[in-house]
Amino acid sequence: MRKIVLAATALAAPVALAHPALAAPGDPVKIAGGLSLDPIFDMRLRYENVDQPATNADAVTLRVRAGAELKHASGLSLLAEAEGTLGVVNDYNAFPFVIADSQRRPAFSVVADPMNIDLNRLQVQYKSKPLTATVGRQRINLDDQRFVGSVAWRQNEQTFDAVRAEASLGPVSLDATYAISQRTIFGFDAGPRTAYDGDFVFLGAGAKLGPVNLKAFGYLLDFDTKEQAGALATTNADTMTLGARATASFKLAPKTTLNLAASYARQSDYQDNPASYGVDYIAAEAGLAFGPLGLTAGYEQLGSDGVRSVQTPMATLHKFQGWADLFLTTPAAGIEDIYGGLSWKFAGVKALPGLNAAFTYHRYESAFGSVHYGDEWNASIGFKLKRITVFAKYADYDADLFGSDTKKFWLQLEMAY
Repeated sequence: MRKIVLAATALAAPVALAHPALAAPGDPVKIAGGLSLDPIFDMRLRYENVDQPATNADAVTLRVRAGAELKHASGLSLLAEAEGTLGVVNDYNAFPFVIADSQRRPAFSVVADPMNIDLNRLQVQYKSKPLTATVGRQRINLDDQRFVGSVAWRQNEQTFDAVRAEASLGPVSLDATYAISQRTIFGFDAGPRTAYDGDFVFLGAGAKLGPVNLKAFGYLLDFDTKEQAGALATTNADTMTLGARATASFKLAPKTTLNLAASYARQSDYQDNPASYGVDYIAAEAGLAFGPLGLTAGYEQLGSDGVRSVQTPMATLHKFQGWADLFLTTPAAGIEDIYGGLSWKFAGVKALPGLNAAFTYHRYESAFGSVHYGDEWNASIGFKLKRITVFAKYADYDADLFGSDTKKFWLQLEMAY
């Protein structure tokens, strides 16, 4: 399998560079007979620093994605995309689990960006106004990515070997996915954690009612037995999660918008899970945008029965419970995250177009019992210079009864076509 991946990667990269001079960056190149070729190129250079009491880390990584999408006017397309990550400065531990590999460096803090070459996506798609069907290795981001996402923050993206169908019938939308493999962010040197195989079903049905969007969802995760006995055993791998989500946006004044979101789900044992349990997921958020100022307040609970807690092993976890990433696996007692933040768009700074800044505070408590885990501050600033995005952010976790004090800083340059 590894030889197949490497061969496909080698083939995909030259295709991505074909005919780049025939069109502006990002524009499809017309061929003939309704065919066009759309090059894909994305490059990200990042410095990440981690400061913890016992260890620290400095990482400079360069991630490049290259590929192409061949499209036909009928709606059919073929997409191939390779991905590679280089550790320019590698004073960091790429693997937060025990494995016999040179990138496992326990003397340093974890930065989960292993050096890697991978076939990121290889998919065939049919797309029309009412229906989109995708087969192959693909990127899947569902709703806010709380349960299924591509983990775009890490250099190596999470993708799925899957069949997905999306349909829209007026105000009603349907979304169904069957996946056989979760391709993780850790790459082909991660042993059994390179990919988790199994039978995974993601279902969603939504409707738009005026300013309100409603959706019911179900996520059925049945990992192969070898995975249950290995890396995922402590996270109650086989689970069934059924729930609903509502979002709404209300224009209060010409320059004032109120955005609301709420979710509820019940997660229980499924298939080969040895436990019998049921725990709740609850989330609510309100955001107020007033001109360049944004205010946000929210609450999220990953519930627990005191022994088992809500787990989301396919989520874009970095989006939730702070950027310090202390809660990638939910503690056995669950977690409550109470947070608030503000953001500002500096529209008048012509030298730095798109300049924006954000600041968020999190307070973490256990969902079962009365344990104060800690507090965290997050801050970010970014702007864009033509095709290059410059971005910096900082996380400061102050531990009480969970984990250890952790500070992280990132400086990133990204260019995409």
